[in-house]
Amino acid sequence: MNLHLGNIGQIIQLAIAPVFLLTGVGTNLTVLTNRLARIIDRSRVLEDIVSTQGAEGLSPNMRIELDELYQRSHLINRAITLSSTCALLICLVIAALFLGDALDLHLDKIVATLFVSGVLALIGSFIYFLREIFVATKTLRRQREHGARFLP
Repeated sequence: MNLHLGNIGQIIQLAIAPVFLLTGVGTNLTVLTNRLARIIDRSRVLEDIVSTQGAEGLSPNMRIELDELYQRSHLINRAITLSSTCALLICLVIAALFLGDALDLHLDKIVATLFVSGVLALIGSFIYFLREIFVATKTLRRQREHGARFLP
């Protein structure tokens, strides 16, 4: 291994941009998991009604809401999966930068492929997140139009 202090400094400088991206992805994951937690909490309230009163305990609007909550949870799960994939790929970019320098390997194409793949995964995550927001606002709009208040 031919590590030199100057080379390590340059590699650390190269790795800073992916680390900032990783920080943003971590924040994105926090937002996504918080939204998932709220979806789960609301669906548990509705499912508790079903378990105590049976399916007939739910009004038609509540059944629609429960279906929308399931749809939202699937979209958020996909967004979380893609954001986690992005984070993993960015970590691999950072590792490849250091390994390439330490072992004098030419990993530039691998680094570029990993980075672009990570960004594409992040784009996919944002697309699913946006779709979930559309479903959530559709639910809110429907509830407002019907003047419904669904909390038991």
